[in-house]
Amino acid sequence: MIPLFGVQRQTARLRAALDARIAAVLDHGGFVLGPEVAAFEARLAAYCGAGGAVGVGSGWSALHIALLAEDVGPGDAVFVPAFTFTATADAVVAVGATPVFVDVAPETLNMAPGALARALEAVRREGRLRPRHVIAVDLFGFPADYAGLAAVAAEGPEPLRLLSDAAQSFGGSRDGVRVGAMAPVTALSFYPTKPLGGLGDGGAILSDDEGLLSRYRSIRNCGRGPDGLQAEPAGPTARLDTLQAAVLLAKLDSFDAELARKREIAAFYSSALAGLADLPPPAAEAESAWALYTIRCAARDRVRAALAEAGVATAIYYAAPLPHHPAFRHLAPPAGALLVAEDAAARALSLPMHAELTDAEVETVCAAARAALS
Repeated sequence: MIPLFGVQRQTARLRAALDARIAAVLDHGGFVLGPEVAAFEARLAAYCGAGGAVGVGSGWSALHIALLAEDVGPGDAVFVPAFTFTATADAVVAVGATPVFVDVAPETLNMAPGALARALEAVRREGRLRPRHVIAVDLFGFPADYAGLAAVAAEGPEPLRLLSDAAQSFGGSRDGVRVGAMAPVTALSFYPTKPLGGLGDGGAILSDDEGLLSRYRSIRNCGRGPDGLQAEPAGPTARLDTLQAAVLLAKLDSFDAELARKREIAAFYSSALAGLADLPPPAAEAESAWALYTIRCAARDRVRAALAEAGVATAIYYAAPLPHHPAFRHLAPPAGALLVAEDAAARALSLPMHAELTDAEVETVCAAARAALS
């Protein structure tokens, strides 16, 4: 079976470099906030063009801490895309705020500025919640329309803060600006299957605001300040551990080459499948990090079964919009407000996408997909 992700193959290829980095940590024994954490944070910020980075325990923790640091809580509305992984909305609920679900654009499946404007107007008209934040997700690795979303967020008597959920898009760019520098605050995930993945959980928050960066460092460490005294009334234990930082430093060394290979594969897929399904947006608009290569097609179950028979692994991301999940049904907007998200959930199918694919495997995926879609 041609695998959807290449984590095991990548680990084998990088084994010597990973072993050396891990051995260094075992030798010096600084397992919590050891020197590799600060070194990784510095490299990460420099790569993205951000003022600073703070490593945390997961992508969810990055979102959670970012919201805590800006005192988002009960009575606040946070606008999130309806078509994404649950962590985006979970973090909002965890701080006591209310997620407001927004439809996505048909071309990119990222939050649509027009849909955000409508959702924001509805919340302001109702008057029950105070609009505070917009969390834009770079779905499948393609950067969101931050300029369009920022324009909507700036309208009205109380501008909204814009937070980038870039769990899937590290390495992506738009107009020469890399992910991590497109929004005032960016949350990253280093889950093993992400564009830059660790050997376990990990995440980071990036910002140019030194005041926020200082709060992130305190909150991730049980609320303790640099002097060891309690600086925040409450905070989780959500530090990026030294071993994961060491692994991520090793993986950063080969990241650009892997990203270039994924872009080659994506271009091959798009050429081979043109006209047979709805494909990801072209690179002319923005450069994706290609966390996933996701098509939208009719008869998805039949297509998926045919690909499995041909030895090609696939996955469905995501099978339902967030308001269709039991935990969020009470927050669902009126019928007809999420038409694009609902259509995407019914037709989305992700194909193998990673730098470890061979040319022969890419050709096999294309041939099998063409046959299944024709």
